[in-house]
Amino acid sequence: MSTNNKEEADKPAAASQPKQSSSDNAAPKAPPPPLQPKPVAAKPPAPSTTTTTTATAKPGAAASPPKKEAEPPPFEKSLVDQIRKKFGDLVKVVFIKPIRIKIQVEPHNIVEVATFLRDSMGFDHAESVAGTDYPKANQIEVVYHLGSYSREDLGAHILWLTTRTNRDDAWLPTLINVYKSVEYHERECYEMLGVYFEGHPRNERFLLPEDWADIPPLRKDFRIKGR
Repeated sequence: MSTNNKEEADKPAAASQPKQSSSDNAAPKAPPPPLQPKPVAAKPPAPSTTTTTTATAKPGAAASPPKKEAEPPPFEKSLVDQIRKKFGDLVKVVFIKPIRIKIQVEPHNIVEVATFLRDSMGFDHAESVAGTDYPKANQIEVVYHLGSYSREDLGAHILWLTTRTNRDDAWLPTLINVYKSVEYHERECYEMLGVYFEGHPRNERFLLPEDWADIPPLRKDFRIKGR
């Protein structure tokens, strides 16, 4: 064995191990901090049903203020003021509209009121007479539509003079002595609604057959036979 080989054999076995770096002799590194979860932004809460309802509700829907009645037309109001000045609470004003006025009186006052309307206010003729049956109230209403030929400012105006009578004992004073034109209109109310007009010379039929034996056909409880 040569000397070189002997020297190689005398080298410690540690020479074959990997060398430690200078960093191996340094203090051990601290472990890295654990990863923190990223904060998640909180979602806004979903609007509740109450909130949605409140947001969509119309303003003032809960308690709307009462509607203010429109002022009546000045000319028509002046006509009504004349009637009220004369009769006071004996006349009930139903409505006042442009070129239309409706008043209601008791049957025993209708002749006096109609005479005043003709002589003092210019409503000099009755254009028509109509009636309406109110079974639930047990009443029949008769309406006289009054107009004027003598006053130009009343040419387009119609005044409704109305009164009511008991449905079971329907009678009213006739206005034939105030307005001659009501003769046939009152006769029609007599046979179609069964209203007897006291003082009328001809409370008799002229539209229905003479042998009519049913109730007046314009009353609401009238039924055609077989239906």
